[in-house]
Formats: sequence, C-alpha cells, structure tokens
Amino acid sequence: MPDVKTPDLNIHLYDTMQRQKVRFEPSTPGHVGMYLCGPTVYSDAHLGHAKKEVAFDVIRRTFLHFGYKVRYVANITDVGHLQNDSDDGEDKMLARARLEQLEPMEVADKYFWSFFKDMDALNVLRPSINPRATGHIQEQIKLIEELIEKGHAYESNGSVYFDVRSWPEYGKLSGRKLDDQEEGTREAVREEKRDPRDFALWKNAEPEHIMRWDSPWGVGFPGWHIECSAMSLKYLGEGFDIHGGGLDLQFPHHEAEIAQAEAAGHHFARYWMHNNMLTIGGEKMSKSKGNFTTIQDILQRYDPMVVRFLLVSSHYRSVTEMNDEAFASAANGYRRLVDTLAEIERRLNDAPAGADAALDAKIAARVQEFEDAMRDDFNTPKAVAALYGLTTEMNTALNAGAVGRETLEQARNAYRTLGGDVLGLFAGNGQAATQDDAPVVDRLMEIVLKARQNYRLQKQYAEADELRDTLGAVGITVEDTKDGARWKR
Repeated sequence: MPDVKTPDLNIHLYDTMQRQKVRFEPSTPGHVGMYLCGPTVYSDAHLGHAKKEVAFDVIRRTFLHFGYKVRYVANITDVGHLQNDSDDGEDKMLARARLEQLEPMEVADKYFWSFFKDMDALNVLRPSINPRATGHIQEQIKLIEELIEKGHAYESNGSVYFDVRSWPEYGKLSGRKLDDQEEGTREAVREEKRDPRDFALWKNAEPEHIMRWDSPWGVGFPGWHIECSAMSLKYLGEGFDIHGGGLDLQFPHHEAEIAQAEAAGHHFARYWMHNNMLTIGGEKMSKSKGNFTTIQDILQRYDPMVVRFLLVSSHYRSVTEMNDEAFASAANGYRRLVDTLAEIERRLNDAPAGADAALDAKIAARVQEFEDAMRDDFNTPKAVAALYGLTTEMNTALNAGAVGRETLEQARNAYRTLGGDVLGLFAGNGQAATQDDAPVVDRLMEIVLKARQNYRLQKQYAEADELRDTLGAVGITVEDTKDGARWKR
C-alpha cells in the first residue's frame, strides 16, 4: 500500500445512527480512528467472530488503500461480561476458569492467543492497539465517578447502576423507546435497581468472586458495557470517527456505551457501523441448534483464504450463508483468481517488452470499477465481480497469445493491490506463485510437459493422455494451445 497518497474524500458508509448512507468526513483530515468491539476471551473464536473481524479488516484496508492513516483499536473483554448479558449470574471468564480448572487470567491468555492465531490464518491485520478490560480498571472507575457526579448513576449495595430514566436519549441507536422496552428482557430485574432497565456500571463482588478490585464503592468489578466507553475514549479521543461491531451488539451494549459516554459529557463516536450475522443451513448459528462451528473447526476443512473469500463475497451488512455448497463455490471462484494471477506472474519471466493499449484500458476500467464499489459502503460483492471481470479479460488475452510485459505488470499490480492489499485474499496457502517451492514446481512441470510432448511426437497418445490425467487428478490442468502446452493449478 502506498505510504503517501492524497486521502479519497468520496467514501460513503452506512451509519446505523442516521439509518442511511452518508459521506465519510474524518474528524482529523487524512486520519481515521476506528474502534471495534473485540472478543470475550473465554472460548475458541467461532465463525461469527470471523465475519465481524474480516468485515472490519476490509474496511480498515480500504481506508489505507485510499490514503488514510488508520488507528484501529479493538478491545479484549477479560472481565465483567456476565452470562446471558445480564446483571446477574456468573462472569463468563470465571465460569470457564472453573470448567478448565485454571486461573481466570490463564483462561484469558489461552484464548487471547488462540483468537489471534485464527485471525492470522484469515489474514486479519493486527489492531494498532489491543487494550484489555482488566488493564483499564482506573479509567472505568473514573468514568463511573463522572456519571455519579452528573446525576446519571447511583450506588446501591456496593454496586453502581446507570439511571436510564435520567438520559432520555437512551435507545436512539437501536430506535427503541425506553417506555417500549420490556422490563427484564435483557437486564435482570434486581430490587437494588431504581428501574429494572438500569444497567450495571460496577458490580459488588461476592466473597467467592476472585476477580475483584478496590473502588470507591467497595471491592468489585466493572460491568461489561463501561469498558468500551472508557477505552475507546482513552485511545481515540473525543468524537472519534467510527465505532464498529456485530449487529447483535447494537442493543444493549452499544446503546449503553453511548449513554455512558455522552451522559458523562464526552463526545463519542461520530459514525456507527454494524456487520450482519451469518447462517448455517439457513439458521442462525447456535450451540442449541447443533450448528455451532469454531474457526479452528472450519480451517480443518477449508483453506483459510477460501473462508475469507466466502466472507468478502457477501456484503458486510448482508447475512452470509455458510454451508458446504457455499464453500465449494467459494473455492472454485477463489481458484479462478489465483490461477490467473499465477499464470500472469509465470509469463512475466519471458514476456516480450511492450503493452497492449486496449487491454491496458480494460484493466484500468476494472480497477476503477473495484474502487467505486469500495467507495460505496465497502461493497465487496461488486468489488469481487470486478476482479472476476478482469480475470475473464486476462484469460481471453492470455489464451490468444503473448501479452506484453508492461501490460502483464499492470494486471499483476491490480490483482496484488485490489485482491491482496484491500481484500486480503493472497496470503498463506492461497498466495499465488509466491511459495518457496514455486520455482521448483515450475521446473518440474517443464520436464513433465516435455515428456508428454515426446509421447505425442512418437504417437504414444495413450501414454500422453495418462500423464495429463495423472496431473489432473492432483489439480493441475494441461491445455494444448497453438503456442504449445500450458499448465495451471
């Protein structure tokens, strides 16, 4: 990606708060501050995490491509997230610690590194800053104190709750009016609350609760929602650009974040972006339905880049169906791109000097098509379609004969920049023509094709066909052209 580039000012995104596409205008010219709600590290990451992380990774990469500097902050929840997202029950970290007979921080570290192992496999860029909730207790306490001082929070039996009645704007992100919200549906009804819909900022720690910190209200631990308000403001500042997360976090988590930050007097996120969910066999993934799948499970069956290709082939705001048929289709589509790029890079070694003006124009048009799609709310399906169009045009030209070196370089750069840098598709096992053994494979294939040609010259057609079929069985296709035999994976 280029180091110096005038930022593109024509990017439009869908803002959940405004419920429409709007033109993106950064708070600081040339810079983007993004905050993403990260995982609660109490178990292996699942496909829902993959959808969210890949979606916002592509958004981040797109801003980089269009010349912006991006500070990308994604938190790690390692305390305070209670079972069923309520104010009652056991902390998810403690429940897993008891199950695995580990210390809570052992659980956090185990699944922290497991999460990033999965993200590395999917070629998701690491965050600029990756703050943990347990490392920011003082920031959370300070924000709670601000809310109490302004009359928007109250202490009760060593716990502190946000007074939703004191903040009439509560519900503006999700569109839920306070009086229409059913009492006790997501936040458990507790007698110590003034209103059943009030949510916890700080929880009093029972004697058996081993994750505990001193506070002005006694020994306890922070609520789930407060961490993201505190950490996003700390690392991105007042009025930062984009807050992202899964659609399932819109209420109550993001709604609570906004209320906490703004009621305390802070300018919070200027744009809100949410990715949609995924389905398996037409149903939302859940353990109760028996279709729950971890990222590690799916990577046992499919190339990580095929998984990523399937995810970017649907829009981040659309539901993504993930089943065997979808993966098979993605594998075929991804292979088309990889094969064409590999052929382009293979031919560059011996390509004649020169360029094809007509083909150059087609490549430039596909690049423009791709970039226009990404400017329009990061429309990855249209961007992938542009790459498919480029693939068809390049294969037609390659099959017709020699293509000049300058044109091949232009095509290669288009694939590498758009498919690689922006969509993140060429990495690991799926990276075309860059494996350490690529030169060896090329040389071996030259020998094999010469042997096959000798069979044909000696009219030993059965042997030539057997050799071709053997190659086909391992995924290598041989094509006979007027310029001789060519192969591709």
